[in-house]
Amino acid sequence: MSLIDHLSPPARNAPESQIVAMLNYGRDREGLIPLWVGEGDRPTPDFIARAASQGLENGETFYTWQRGIPPLREALASYYERHFGGSHDPETFFVTGSGMQSIVLAVTAVCPPGSEVVYATPSWPNISAALAISGSTPVSAPLEFGETGWTLDTQRIADAVTPKTRAIFLNTPSNPCGWVASRENLADILDIARRHGLWIIADEIYSRFYYAGHRAPSFLDVADADDRIIFVNSFSKNWSMTGWRVGWIKASAELGQVFENLIQYSTSGVAQFMQRGCVAALEEGEDYVEDQKARARSARDALCDALLATNRVRMVRPEGSFYAFFAIDGLDDASSAGYRIIDEANVGLAPGTGFGPGGEQFFRACFLRRQDQVEEAASRLADFISGI
Repeated sequence: MSLIDHLSPPARNAPESQIVAMLNYGRDREGLIPLWVGEGDRPTPDFIARAASQGLENGETFYTWQRGIPPLREALASYYERHFGGSHDPETFFVTGSGMQSIVLAVTAVCPPGSEVVYATPSWPNISAALAISGSTPVSAPLEFGETGWTLDTQRIADAVTPKTRAIFLNTPSNPCGWVASRENLADILDIARRHGLWIIADEIYSRFYYAGHRAPSFLDVADADDRIIFVNSFSKNWSMTGWRVGWIKASAELGQVFENLIQYSTSGVAQFMQRGCVAALEEGEDYVEDQKARARSARDALCDALLATNRVRMVRPEGSFYAFFAIDGLDDASSAGYRIIDEANVGLAPGTGFGPGGEQFFRACFLRRQDQVEEAASRLADFISGI
């Protein structure tokens, strides 16, 4: 027997990320345009980096508040009051080591081994993997793709609920397909959760990347204070901070000690000097977020126009997030085709096979990049498509 055979089954069976596999295959290709991972091409802006550097210079390198430094939790409360309305208590915010850790902690808090979690697919693959590693079972409720784009029949979520179900996970705006849940969708899902006594884990990381308004509809628009909702979020996307690995949870203050304990026994908190940069992001970064959104909208239109003009692509212009999710006529297996596109078009895409049921024929392209790069990638893809 090999050493691997002696590992726990959840660790041994953790799937390789198909996105990372594609990246590893093509990352050293000269001139390749990388649209495969979920980040933009800008480094963190100076005003955020300076605040973190100042904290470092001030010696903020010791253990700190497990829940997050008070100035950051207060800044999060103010941010929510500005963008979501209402009054928000700093005691309902918990700073984590990334949006991914926020998801893991939420799953740990509400999903015992053997439980089930219903989630809409196609979906970012890390949620289903995190559930499997924790000993829970992800149960898909597929979105539908049609002439008007991606839609969710909330009855599919209701039908997926069993006596083992403990939570509903919903990512909106969606990674990978850009679908945005309507207020009515959210109200229906909340009603399902209330009827069955379920938790909702609400991934609203892309809420500001919404192209029909200031922000996307949120469960905060329909929920009561005592609803069982855990919000997970991240500094990564809005403020070009993917490498910082800082996120947050918003949940009832009643759960504060639980989340403090979970943070203590996983990372023991986020570095204080990094949290200073996060305060600057929230307090000084509104113009940057709006510029990110405008930049994404322009790149989205350039990419979608070029792909749709081939008349060989099935897609709709995404309502939110910063991904185009499209299928190419004649290519049924996105996984194998993704390698071919690297070899022949020198463009890196994420294969839809990695995003669960419903994504098998699709590719995800991140368009939060320089306009000229997106246009060049679109031209290369169009040439590739014409040659199929």
